[in-house]
Amino acid sequence: MTETSPPAPAAARLTCPSCGAEVTDAERFCEACGAPLSPTTEAVTVVETGAESPVELSRPVGATAVTATPEPAAAPPCTSCGGVVGEDGYCTTCGTLARSPRDHYVEQPAAWVAAVCDRGVRHHRNEDATAVAADPEPGSRAVLVVCDGVSTSTDSDVAALAGARSARDVLVAARATGLGVTASRAAALAQSFGVASAQANEAVIANTAADSDNAASCTFAAAVLEGELVVFGTVGDSRVYWLPDAGAGDPLQLSVDDSMAQVRIEMGVDRVEAENGPQAHAITKWLGRDSTDVVPRTGSLTLQAPGWLMVCSDGLWNYCSDAGELQALVAATQATTGPDPLPLAAALVDWANAQGGRDNISVALARHA
Repeated sequence: MTETSPPAPAAARLTCPSCGAEVTDAERFCEACGAPLSPTTEAVTVVETGAESPVELSRPVGATAVTATPEPAAAPPCTSCGGVVGEDGYCTTCGTLARSPRDHYVEQPAAWVAAVCDRGVRHHRNEDATAVAADPEPGSRAVLVVCDGVSTSTDSDVAALAGARSARDVLVAARATGLGVTASRAAALAQSFGVASAQANEAVIANTAADSDNAASCTFAAAVLEGELVVFGTVGDSRVYWLPDAGAGDPLQLSVDDSMAQVRIEMGVDRVEAENGPQAHAITKWLGRDSTDVVPRTGSLTLQAPGWLMVCSDGLWNYCSDAGELQALVAATQATTGPDPLPLAAALVDWANAQGGRDNISVALARHA
């Protein structure tokens, strides 16, 4: 039987074990250095009808990696030359920027759900973010969220991570209980995506400096899998795909981008040409202080076959946009990795990096059997 650790005393000062910065007991990553943490409580946002703002609760979770020890751990050596990494994050010998734990991290809340988020090859930091949750029983209920920080905006890496977590917590709490009809459940869940996007937007704004002339911004893509029902919502050009097993049905890109490429596609331009043309990745909707519309496009699908629900950033679909081609890539990759979603997601990230890795890469997967 797993036992949960009791919450830390209120007077204790919790610090990141990597850099010594002060953290809270619900944080999953240190905002100072990006190191992953194991929280003692998990924040869950519960939206109450008629309330002026969401009520945030905490519930105990498992083991604690955050300690009250004030002494920070020594920084790991430079991966390029083995030299000492300075306080500014650069090697004091060769000047290489040290790789942060935020550059590559994985999540696997249950055996059938996983996400991998990676910096890629060309970017100097990882501005993508994932946040996933799942019930233990395979195929029962999963929440997948990806936010892709806009690289031209300030602090989008921090803001995207905050936005993804906030949206995940809203969708975790949004269970359409008591609604036996699939259409009713789908409609209720679709409404929760509007709340999730709004809360994610607030989180992005909260992590934007008030005097910033280039406000942090990011995309938003999320999906909830409940048994055979998938409900999804997006803002920007991160995507949701349904990829049934080979021969079990037609693969689908469920989401529709908010981008200049999509505008051109709707004008009749060939998809490949539009997605590779000028300003193809310029988004027309986003989350952030300077956004005028954060209402997501939503939709739903009842699944009829086994397969993979995928939420990903353009770091993956840049190289494999078509749903049929992506289905084939996943099938070929799974033949090597096996059915576990974590090595499968990791292999897909590796594949994108092998194609050039010109952007940050996020892949979140849930298995429907």
